[in-house]
Amino acid sequence: MTQSVLKFGGTSVSDFNKIKNIAYMLKSRVDNGEQLVVVVSAMGKTTDTLMQNIDTLTSQPKDEHLAMLLTTGEQQTISYLSMVLNDIGVQTKAMTGYQAGIKTIGHHLKSKIAEIDAPRFEEAFKTNDILVVAGFQGVNDEMEITTLGRGGSDTSAVAIASSINSTCEIYTDVDGVYGTDPRIYKDAKLLSEVSYEEMMEMSALGAGVLESRSVEIARNYNIPLYLGRTLSNVKGTWIMPQTEILEKKAVTGVALDTHMIHVTLTYPMQNFKLLQKMFDSLEHESMNVDMISQIENQRGLQLSFTIKDSEVQQIERIIEDLMLDYPHLRYIMKENYAKLSVIGTGMRDMSGIASKAFRTLISNDIPFYQTTTSEISISYVVDRDLGEEAVRILCETFNI
Repeated sequence: MTQSVLKFGGTSVSDFNKIKNIAYMLKSRVDNGEQLVVVVSAMGKTTDTLMQNIDTLTSQPKDEHLAMLLTTGEQQTISYLSMVLNDIGVQTKAMTGYQAGIKTIGHHLKSKIAEIDAPRFEEAFKTNDILVVAGFQGVNDEMEITTLGRGGSDTSAVAIASSINSTCEIYTDVDGVYGTDPRIYKDAKLLSEVSYEEMMEMSALGAGVLESRSVEIARNYNIPLYLGRTLSNVKGTWIMPQTEILEKKAVTGVALDTHMIHVTLTYPMQNFKLLQKMFDSLEHESMNVDMISQIENQRGLQLSFTIKDSEVQQIERIIEDLMLDYPHLRYIMKENYAKLSVIGTGMRDMSGIASKAFRTLISNDIPFYQTTTSEISISYVVDRDLGEEAVRILCETFNI
């Protein structure tokens, strides 16, 4: 019997009518001979509401308490969906991350999946056709509930698919992967297929449709990954190895990340111990910094980098701790920037892409303040209020 993993995001299960409609669709697939693992997120804005509730109680919740609370959103959804499936005659088992054997390591709120107990699924499928699993959560070696961080339900779904060797379908409120955000550029093209590498890069650089961790797992275990709109007949996007894609474009997509903060540290002398202590603290907090540049001259040290705007409190705490040992350390955080990225595996084989992008921005009076490159992408820090205009211009230039 065919087994598949399906994941439904928060907007897909945001009300009871949507949950009922999904249940009937799942039943039709079971009737056609499939067994399904269905991974779900919390309903709509449930997680945001839980975070707001915390603000009325405390400004400094312990991470393990926060993880315990945030996982209740997904547990509501698995209960509701399982109840409906049971009413329409489908043998269903609801499973928390713990019950599904999702074992994690690392920070309580940004854990990574260490392993999944696949035999639990095999055993549960002996008496059930659908296993409804709470995404975004797991359990560590101390038997404490943990969360997987941003996009954690996607990660849960792909990891389960890799453990039972099945395809993974992710359903959300978009038709699939576009070359750029169609809300910014209305003529953006829907991609029928995209490589793992391009999707990882687009996700990491702000595309927002899939978390890069989930795509990385799919690539590592060669799991076919599909992204489409919930209960839609529009064909979505398959994410697959680059070798299976016949037509390779120089540029596949343009991404804009407005959820970033630009941080600049200055210190009146060169001091590698300061830098080492800062990066040790970043690692301890499981924080990723991006677009790093360092300048050393007679006036001392200057280090600039970007972070996610959701991590402002963490970086402020790290820097203030550093200032206890280095009182002459100064920092500036700016929110008026955005990260603009041009992405495509075709850059490996085609020359002139970087110069064309640079010329396009310069000729349209769009200044950039920092640039980084990878083998398949070029990223710029630009003024946030010019970000969307820059996206539209680059999309037209590269026919995205």
